[in-house]
Amino acid sequence: MAVTTSRVLRLTFTTAGGKTLAITIPNPREDLQQAEAVAVMDSIIASDLFLTSSGALTGIRDIRVIDTTTDDLFDPPQA
Repeated sequence: MAVTTSRVLRLTFTTAGGKTLAITIPNPREDLQQAEAVAVMDSIIASDLFLTSSGALTGIRDIRVIDTTTDDLFDPPQA
């Protein structure tokens, strides 16, 4: 049994078809600033790297840093 923590950066974009696309990046820097994340997202949008079923990426919808703590209460016996 163990307690683990993880941290991810989730960048969420809007698409031409009105849907969203989220990119999750593990272990973002602790000192990451909003301006840096916005600049990266603007660069991704401008470079037209991703083609989705609802069209190209057109804008920034959300930027989140998510911390998760998992408390594993049961470890199965090893065979």
